[in-house]
Amino acid sequence: MARFHSLEVTDIRRDTRDAVVVTLKPEETEADAFGFVQGQYLTFRRNFDGEELRRSYSICTGLDEGCLKVGIKRVDGGAFSTWANEELKVGDRLEAMTPMGRFFTELEPGAAKSYLGFAGGSGITPVLSIIKTVLAREPHSNFTLIYANRQTSSIMFREELEDLKNRYLGRFSLIHILETESQEIDLFTGRIDAEKMEMLFRLWIDAEEVDTAFICGPEPMMLTIADSLRSHGLGDDQIRFELFASTQPGRTKSPVASKAVAAGSGTCEVSVTLDGTTRNFQMDKSGTSVLEAAVANAMDAPFACKAGVCSTCRARVIEGEVEMEVNHALEDYEVRAGYVLSCQCIPVSDKVVISYDE
Repeated sequence: MARFHSLEVTDIRRDTRDAVVVTLKPEETEADAFGFVQGQYLTFRRNFDGEELRRSYSICTGLDEGCLKVGIKRVDGGAFSTWANEELKVGDRLEAMTPMGRFFTELEPGAAKSYLGFAGGSGITPVLSIIKTVLAREPHSNFTLIYANRQTSSIMFREELEDLKNRYLGRFSLIHILETESQEIDLFTGRIDAEKMEMLFRLWIDAEEVDTAFICGPEPMMLTIADSLRSHGLGDDQIRFELFASTQPGRTKSPVASKAVAAGSGTCEVSVTLDGTTRNFQMDKSGTSVLEAAVANAMDAPFACKAGVCSTCRARVIEGEVEMEVNHALEDYEVRAGYVLSCQCIPVSDKVVISYDE
């Protein structure tokens, strides 16, 4: 089970006016634990005015770079991102969980695949890790990236992307779409909407050639892109999302209200296994999540976003019945196998047995 580890900040590079790239080094004895898969993220924690905040940031390095970096873009009102951009220094230490996330597909070195990526703003971070790794480890594959930003000055990793385009001529195509700046080709100016997607498919993208599409960005953009991909023949198994906020799209089960409300008040006997240790306690069946109850009972259960997005709190229901209010992270096959997001789990039955160790 993931636990927090101390990482040393060895370098901080300002990438844009509102974003930094932070290089991190684990202790030598924990280096193996921070091996990652392209597209994964790190969950950090820090106390602000006596309150613990947890935030997740994607790893932006490829597997062959031999280092660990995350990109942190300042969010208006965001305590952690503002602190990281303004106060974090080389030599400081950050507490982080080991890499997590499933925003990737398995690599096939001998395959010749065609990948399509859509990124908006800071959504480029995990996509960049995927691009670097795919191009290096699948030498017969190609990647097309459509990257949306407000203007040139807000493009994260601009120089790195240009370097990749030059290094992998013929295999990496890069299209910048800028909302507020005119470009030589009108198609590349403005927002990504349904009409622009239709034109991209008509003029630049061959949908039949795409094996996998990766999408990471703001909610309206992601919904529009996903709908367009489906309308051009891509199945859900070919479309991969990375979500950072609860307002973003994902797989949502039927509303929990009907069954949970029908269950009414009362208590549930809960048994939670974490790191090989099982603890039993009672909790109300009145809308409190299993995660909240576990934490209230002094269990160090893993979590990050508490919004059904990051899957850090993933667990498996062994006995009993729960329902998830929101699910933006788990695949359908995982839900069928009994996996849940414990931050969104409301007990329905009188007894629930759940394990974080499965």
